Amino acid sequence: MARDAVETNFTEAVAALSPGAPRDPGLPVREGTSLTGARCRELFEFQLGSRLLDVAARWLRAQGEGFYTIGSSGHEGNAAVAAALRVTDPALLHYRSGAFYLTRSAMAGRLPEQGLRDVLLGLTASAEEPIAGGRHKVFGHPDLAVIPQTSTVASHMPRAVGVAFAVERARALGLRSAWPDDAITVCSFGDASVNHASALSALNTAGYVSYQGVALPLLLVCEDNGLGISVRTPQGWVEAARHPRLTYFAADGCDLADVHDVALAAARHVRERRSPALLHVRTVRLMGHAGSDVELSYRTKREINADLERDPLVATARLLVEAGLATPDELLLHYETTREHLLKMALESSRRPRLTSAADVMEPLAPRTPRTVAPASAVSSGSREKAFAGRLPEQEGPLTLSQAINRALADQLAAHPDVLVFGEDVARKGGVYGVTRGLQKRFGAGRVFDTLLDEQAVLGLALGSGVSGLLPVPEIQYLAYLHNALDQIRGEAATLSFFSQGAFRNPMVVRVAAYAYQKGFGGHFHNDNSVAALRDIPGLVVASPARPDDAASMLRTCVAAARTDGSVCVFLEPIALYNTRDLFEEGDNGWLSPYVPPSRWAETHVPIGRARSYGDGRDLTIVTFGNGLRMSLRAAVRLTAEGYGCRVLDLRWLSPLPVEDLLRAAELTGRVLVADETRRSGGVSESVVAELLDAGFTGRIARVTSSDSFVPLGEAARHVLLSEAEIEDAARKLLG
Repeated sequence: MARDAVETNFTEAVAALSPGAPRDPGLPVREGTSLTGARCRELFEFQLGSRLLDVAARWLRAQGEGFYTIGSSGHEGNAAVAAALRVTDPALLHYRSGAFYLTRSAMAGRLPEQGLRDVLLGLTASAEEPIAGGRHKVFGHPDLAVIPQTSTVASHMPRAVGVAFAVERARALGLRSAWPDDAITVCSFGDASVNHASALSALNTAGYVSYQGVALPLLLVCEDNGLGISVRTPQGWVEAARHPRLTYFAADGCDLADVHDVALAAARHVRERRSPALLHVRTVRLMGHAGSDVELSYRTKREINADLERDPLVATARLLVEAGLATPDELLLHYETTREHLLKMALESSRRPRLTSAADVMEPLAPRTPRTVAPASAVSSGSREKAFAGRLPEQEGPLTLSQAINRALADQLAAHPDVLVFGEDVARKGGVYGVTRGLQKRFGAGRVFDTLLDEQAVLGLALGSGVSGLLPVPEIQYLAYLHNALDQIRGEAATLSFFSQGAFRNPMVVRVAAYAYQKGFGGHFHNDNSVAALRDIPGLVVASPARPDDAASMLRTCVAAARTDGSVCVFLEPIALYNTRDLFEEGDNGWLSPYVPPSRWAETHVPIGRARSYGDGRDLTIVTFGNGLRMSLRAAVRLTAEGYGCRVLDLRWLSPLPVEDLLRAAELTGRVLVADETRRSGGVSESVVAELLDAGFTGRIARVTSSDSFVPLGEAARHVLLSEAEIEDAARKLLG
């Protein structure tokens, strides 16, 4: 294999080194550092392994056997960051963290070849790769407390804040966590990532928490090579842009001894003070951004050569040679033999089995064990009397949707000490619509609390809490606000089990005040009717209860699924139905439902993906959900009075859709009208119709939806939202 400039430079630079007087390996490798010669030699091995993994990645790609060439060359100083931490400290790593990973692997007592083989199997997309199983090349391992991260820029940083938060919150609540009580969380990222909204959210949240004196043992490590692919980071920008509430440490990432000493100090600060810090490690980037990157298209030869002169692998070799701990010839021979051995390992890895079917690929995506979810959803607290201050919800009489959700949340908080309820305004105020009213007073500020106004921060806290062993139930104030932070669900929550083969999970139930039809309060951002962005996320559970009894049961199901299967659930609550009491006539209280006592939770359990049917008509099935259910039931009564036999099917679950129930209801009538309050394009009705057609349904199908429009303010909203009249008209046309 031909040598590139990086390899050639290493060989020439090391050959030119002059040996110094021999030092005791147990003493500092040079004056003024705590890094011993012996430890320096150990870390050099991990730096060398990381460098040669990059060489192997490019060789594999040239052979058509490798699929990932973003490497760690120039960032090998992060071996010293790993050495400053404990194996049990949760780590969320930058994709240039090869040396960190190899160091931690060895610190855990694994053989050096095991860490190398992990990475090689990832490069070749082998099904035997221990974390993602060939689904993506990530640094991760459950035995190393390394949580795998995808390549979405900075998206892992809000989760890292959440992990650090969960360490302390679990300890304060006396709960078991996935991490030791004195653990600190480390999160590495690049200099260009500093500018990303996710990074800014994480940095601000860490500063916000620190400002309030809340413990947050988080070490953020910015590995600054001065480039974001081809775009230069202004010199000094990372230091200038750092958050003032984070203690700042700076190290030369090309000087192993300096990184070692500064990382030790930074880790000690975070561990002892339980407060966040930023470790700014100045590095270089060698071999370009990735194998396909042509650096000369945006960098001069002089700039590239300047980075080669700072090569951290050469710098560590210099430390060893000048300390008399190795000769240039010894190091070069070692480089060649290690290189040859690693390329043989790479060839062997390329011959290992790969994923061979869609079933194999999707196996860890979203496990469903309904037989364990059902009994888990029926678990109640033995101290409900105390939790409800002697007035149990089943004794209150019929409840509204808002009240039913409130009581169900209280039951979950009472039954499960690890459940946390949080979000904007959910604590003292009890939520904008009062849904969480009284929960903080009953269960304490440690379990029901307000967050800062940042949806990425809210979901990041949930992600970190879930992967740490808690069960978060965060609230997003409005459906439109969820889009501000959707990648926290799409890129982080939904992918974790998939890219870790279930070794890591982030169970969570995200409550969202949703949909339109609010009276006297409006505008698009409080009346969003789009769920398309949620429904195309693989494995995500999307619940959409409309009736109070369904809401309580479905919330219990979601919490149980999160607990047993690690499910990521989004629980959409129709705002306009929160306080609705009547169904057909004023004062009929037809929308209220009594709260089911725990003795009946098992028999009233609502499994994921099961619909609810109303009526037994044989002429028409109206398929709907959310606000559409109330409108459809009202329309069905009027149609029945005209002599038509109608039944209404409430989907209840938008993902996965209740396909079996849908087909059964459709076949009973031979005519299906989909009444969909979301938009015509990208709305739920498209999938309902597609499922019917795919199943070979030969009856008549029609759909009526809201318009492809944002929701305007005031009465104008009626012009673009689905109405009862439209449902009736469409039904008559289909029946006619």
